[in-house]
Amino acid sequence: MHDQRPTAPRHSLPTPPGDTPDTTPYVRLALALSLGAAVSLGITRFAYGLLLPPMREDLGWSYTLAGAMNTFNALGYLVGALATPWLMRRFSPTGLLLAGSLLASLFMGLSGFFTAAAPLLAQRLLAGVASALVFIAGGLLAARLGARQPRRSGFLLGLYYGGTGLGIVVSALGVPPVLAAAAQQAHAWAWAWWALALVCLLATALMAWPARVLSRMEGPSSAAQGARGPVFRVRDFLPALAGYAGFGVGYIGYMTFVIALLREQGSPAAAITTFYALLGLAVIASSRIWAGLLDRHRDGQALARLNALLGVAAIVPALTASWPLVLASGLVFGGVFLSVVASTTALVRHNLPPAQWAAGISAFTIVFAAGQIVGPTVVGFIADGPGGLARGLVFSAIALWVGAALATRQKALA
Repeated sequence: MHDQRPTAPRHSLPTPPGDTPDTTPYVRLALALSLGAAVSLGITRFAYGLLLPPMREDLGWSYTLAGAMNTFNALGYLVGALATPWLMRRFSPTGLLLAGSLLASLFMGLSGFFTAAAPLLAQRLLAGVASALVFIAGGLLAARLGARQPRRSGFLLGLYYGGTGLGIVVSALGVPPVLAAAAQQAHAWAWAWWALALVCLLATALMAWPARVLSRMEGPSSAAQGARGPVFRVRDFLPALAGYAGFGVGYIGYMTFVIALLREQGSPAAAITTFYALLGLAVIASSRIWAGLLDRHRDGQALARLNALLGVAAIVPALTASWPLVLASGLVFGGVFLSVVASTTALVRHNLPPAQWAAGISAFTIVFAAGQIVGPTVVGFIADGPGGLARGLVFSAIALWVGAALATRQKALA
């Protein structure tokens, strides 16, 4: 997939006439836009999995409280998802993308200034609100970008969501050295929060270019495209929404606690860094792996198949400490879980006109957030009892398989 440099003036970016070659740099735009996914999920959400063990040891947390940190982040994500449709009617998606990313960076940095549970929970909640704005706005912009290149729409969507993997890789490679360098400082984990906040600020600055270009793509044409066609109704997408809620419950337990489980199993620090970095690289590669699946299915089959495969990956560390199998679990999990998210955007794009995409993506994000609220606390509660973290990951796998079964009931809209 080569990426041509634009030769036309910038003001010519809105949908070109049929006789004019389209020189829009789609791949570069999708890659730059993917920094929004890196900030909102890859760092703001998932870097906490790396910081949970040192924070828990330093602050004397139970697994229930440690899980509650990501539960509050998911609660904030739910609030942000509920607010996004209202905000979309008043502000542009590109404006929300940049504002949300700036706020997420700010709240990430503030997390390094507190040790009491209450303010840390508040920071995680506020970061969740901001990250929802980024993720939904970026997903909508990626869907619009893909609509202009129908043959590559699944690939372009995958590139955006694959940005989460970049955030995971940056966290995996960046957090351990920061923790080591600050080892003699009180609360060394605070320095990691500050370093991650700086990375998020840099990503926000780099997103100014795609935001500027994509804002010129917005115009009356999008509204005109949506003048006809079905309106988003929850009941039309109920099986997929229920299946996606199961995904939210299941995947977040793995991403929150798998690093803690590996440490409990005695994995060395270098091995854990390798595991998490390879998981992130697999997320990046998933844009190519599953593009065809997302383009082919207008029903819930893509969501169902990916959920089922994810359940298999999630249960492996609960059943064995064999390093090759655990590493395979991370690679499969990374190669699948963000494609589940992309599959819901593809489902919306396949079945609804462009004017309804924001409503559809927001609805899926709401149930995703609701599932994430349940997952970490339940897994943490299970982990504090007999069976520990391994039993918690069994619960995660079951939730994913239930979600897969529900998603098989989703039909394409007429």
